Amino acid sequence: MPHVSISENESFEGGMRRFKRQVERSGLLTEMRMRMAFEKPTTRRKRLKIAAVKRLRRKLRMRSLPTRKY
Repeated sequence: MPHVSISENESFEGGMRRFKRQVERSGLLTEMRMRMAFEKPTTRRKRLKIAAVKRLRRKLRMRSLPTRKY
């Protein structure tokens, strides 16, 4: 759960912006939306398979990139 403490010289709006950013990065909202509605097993398998393919492609792309030497 994201937690933000506001310092004395910080405005409430600034604290809210930081809190919203932390919530977005943690993936809390996307998980909540997924749990609100029933997902059919076939849809779930398809979504997980697509995510696995994306992870694999990203991994292969990172391996194939040349390292920079300065």
